[in-house]
Amino acid sequence: MPQEEPCANPLLLSWVQEWVEQARERNSKGLTTYKKAYAALKACPVTFQHPSQLQQLKGFGEKLCARLTEKMVKHCQENGLPAPKRPRRSRNPGLGDQEEDDLDGEERPPKRQRKAKPYVPTLRSGAYALILGLATLEEGTRNGLTKSQLIEVAQPLCDASFTAPPNPTSFYTAWNSMKTLLDKDIVYERGRPTRKYHLTEEGWEVARRMQQTTNPAQAISLPPPRPEVEPQRLENVPSRPANRSPSIEIEERPGNDSRYSDVVASGDSLSGSLTLPNFRPIRLAPGTFEVHLVLDVREVRAKTDRDYMQNELAKKGVNPIMRSLELGDALWVAKCKDANFLSRLGSEGDEVVLDYIVERKRLDDLIGSVKDGRFHEQKFRLKRSGVKNVVYIIEEIAMDPETLDKRAEMVQSAIASTQVVNSFFVKKTQKMDDTIRYLTRMTMLLKKQYESKSLLVIPTDVLTAQNYLPLLEHLRQKEPTAGHYISYPAFASLASKSDMMTLRDLYLKMLMCTRQVTGEKALEIQKRWKTPYEFVKAFEECGGGEDGKKRKQDMVFKQMGNLLGRKKISKPLSQKIAEIWADL
Repeated sequence: MPQEEPCANPLLLSWVQEWVEQARERNSKGLTTYKKAYAALKACPVTFQHPSQLQQLKGFGEKLCARLTEKMVKHCQENGLPAPKRPRRSRNPGLGDQEEDDLDGEERPPKRQRKAKPYVPTLRSGAYALILGLATLEEGTRNGLTKSQLIEVAQPLCDASFTAPPNPTSFYTAWNSMKTLLDKDIVYERGRPTRKYHLTEEGWEVARRMQQTTNPAQAISLPPPRPEVEPQRLENVPSRPANRSPSIEIEERPGNDSRYSDVVASGDSLSGSLTLPNFRPIRLAPGTFEVHLVLDVREVRAKTDRDYMQNELAKKGVNPIMRSLELGDALWVAKCKDANFLSRLGSEGDEVVLDYIVERKRLDDLIGSVKDGRFHEQKFRLKRSGVKNVVYIIEEIAMDPETLDKRAEMVQSAIASTQVVNSFFVKKTQKMDDTIRYLTRMTMLLKKQYESKSLLVIPTDVLTAQNYLPLLEHLRQKEPTAGHYISYPAFASLASKSDMMTLRDLYLKMLMCTRQVTGEKALEIQKRWKTPYEFVKAFEECGGGEDGKKRKQDMVFKQMGNLLGRKKISKPLSQKIAEIWADL
């Protein structure tokens, strides 16, 4: 393991580190500033003669340098050292071998004028795409491109959107790069009221350099100009034969009740023994189905831009099926070409849910859901869904640095718990556009993976809410290479909260309503008191009076106070549980 390089200013660094620790203990607002100053000083290879020279580094201002100067003077007095003199020039501390006093009487040489570097936009940035888009015109032509025409040509060359900002907290799009190009005299505009954009002579030089740097053989064809109208909305409903029954595409948002709640029976939750059914699976042969992405209708970018995600996916060749999902924000289904095939063999609908489901969280939404408990409840339901591969997409949108710094430890803990404890795959993206690209790649990958093999479907009439998970686990152990799947109506029925909630699940959720009672603690309580009735009965058996009250408060602590790690319940938490579950 390589050793860490020593700092050029260890004494100054130790004082800044001390202030970082003090700010962290006090939860001070200046913690971010101290962290930046510490990182900049630690990385700097130059030795400073006086603290005032530190103003050249990021994070150091006059106030912080003055504090360091006072600290330095005090240090020198305590150790009998001469205090360092403030240098007359502190701009270039790296030139330490030059005697500054010798330069006082000399005339300084004039500064050499820096040669302006030619403008080069970042690859696949807004400016990059706009220049290449305008370069599709013939040089010297008087016909420019309108904004809508230019966006249409430039969008495939840019990673960011020209029409929508990356997140709701931002107002900038890739089109804002046009102001930079106009200011640098690379693009000029003319015409009122319809503005048209052209490349200047300097702009053509930049375009030629870019084309030589990238792939000169890759030509960009300009589509024919369109009339200036609003772009038409894309119809993202897959085409189907005229005699095909509709597969519940939802055009308007439904209520909270599930139309599939009665598809799968609840089963006998009171029976102690569970007998797994024998059945013959329905086989879907390759070529009889197609893999489609199903997107929740509530996955919107903003209230005023509800169709952004759907339209961007369609532009990339993925036409999602839009509906209100009972669980998750996106999943993939195998859609039968024969709409009545499954119903003839004991199942419903014409779609089979595959082993991939996605839950999407923006960073601010993740923080809110962890605070109010929705995060753990959603993970609990995803785990109970039976879907083998759960993907958590976390969009790290721009947030207030102070809020993010306060919640950073909580966010990291939630992500680590999702990966390690729940065994979910976590994918981090920077914005919704990155999420759309990821869903596109996943759809293409799953098409290759599933459309070339047979699928085994469990008939819906053998399923109940009680035997579904044990049956799925038994089949995966018995035939690990052959996946078994269920129809979408059966999945939606099982995923609805009412059908999935057994007495044990309800008991655990009741326990977790108490603050600080995590899933691990609730499971340990359920192991000792199997049902809510047993738990309440145990409190009643503690008796009445002051002695009984004390026994009730200590009952859970005596059973679980000696456990290790997260399973341990402290005495104050035991008293809180007793206040809720016992008649105190």
